[in-house]
Amino acid sequence: MLFIIAWRNLWRNRARSSIIIISVALGMWAGSFINAVYFGMGKARLRIAIDHEVSHIQVHHPKFGEDQEAIFSMDADSLRLGLEGRPGIKALALRSVGAGMLATASGSRGIQVNGVNPAAEQATRNLAGFVRQGTYLDTTQRNRVLVSTKLAEKLKLKIGSKIVVTLLDTAGAITSGAFRICGLYQSENAPQDELNIFVVKSDLDRLIGTTGRIHEAAILLQQDEDIATVHTAITQAFPHLKVERWQDLSPETDLILSSLDTYALIFIVIILLALSFGIINTMLMAVLERTRELGVLMAVGMNKQRIFGMVVSETILLAIIGAPLGLLAAWLLVIWLSRTGIDLSVIMGEVMRDFGYATIIYPELPRHNVLQTIGLVLLAAMLAAIFPAWKALRLRPVDAIRG
Repeated sequence: MLFIIAWRNLWRNRARSSIIIISVALGMWAGSFINAVYFGMGKARLRIAIDHEVSHIQVHHPKFGEDQEAIFSMDADSLRLGLEGRPGIKALALRSVGAGMLATASGSRGIQVNGVNPAAEQATRNLAGFVRQGTYLDTTQRNRVLVSTKLAEKLKLKIGSKIVVTLLDTAGAITSGAFRICGLYQSENAPQDELNIFVVKSDLDRLIGTTGRIHEAAILLQQDEDIATVHTAITQAFPHLKVERWQDLSPETDLILSSLDTYALIFIVIILLALSFGIINTMLMAVLERTRELGVLMAVGMNKQRIFGMVVSETILLAIIGAPLGLLAAWLLVIWLSRTGIDLSVIMGEVMRDFGYATIIYPELPRHNVLQTIGLVLLAAMLAAIFPAWKALRLRPVDAIRG
């Protein structure tokens, strides 16, 4: 009965009620869409980290992470035999890695030299897809190197330029090699691009004396959900080695994903706080306009609990009507943009790459976030109704009837 009365009271002033409903709908649309974009960015960052950077799992010598010295290597054949064909593994890349110095006529720069098998790198992180100029690494050509476009720009390099790479070999002695640039690459992570160059593994092995050895095994899985099972199995198979998941290798990505729900909650709460003041103002006006009516209702026996319930019901109805409309609009927009994407390459492509994010965002609106938003809207409506309802309860029937 109270909801019927509350419903009729809402439409006594159609314009005012409609404005509040539209405000709630717009607030829900904006909040949900912002959250969808944020979740989309987080998911894209995860895919970049796994598919293009660190893979799902990596295996290293226990001491390699400290100084990246060439001596801390692993037997390539034993790792290949122990990992290839293992259930859940999609692709495997065995790499030689060394920290060194890149020198050119224009200057020098500290870099990480990645000795790779071109076919394996293509399978684990689509390295060939990042080449913007020139050609990909070719095992038939000796001493070729891939350098990032950003590093090439800073050191004034181009296709065919010669660079000298200086590293420490397995004996701790300084060794140098001359390489010629065959291609310039650009990934979604500009800071990482500046620090990494890629050469054929056999060329790097000749320099630092690691033929038949590797420093890093990168493992890409069939499914993300298999990571715990495969990690445990590899750790048991190679207890003397350090086996790390992507969460350990890219902690910043793990932090971003773990904070998504928190930031989504903050966005919604801020929007609801702004909406709550509008709802409070509207309901307070509605109560003051009906002072005489409320006085008559109390005079004929309507108790305070029912008066309170009526005002709260009116507020909840405003939210119940507006919130689903806003969520529906956001959901339809997200469905469309999840297929087409939001291309930010023109307006802020470099900024996105500087932070390691994709330039095309595909929004995603998780179900748990929608349910959380609906619950918060109802809670905000109930809290916003308290003050107007309290003002209604303080009315004295005689004074209210007199107006």
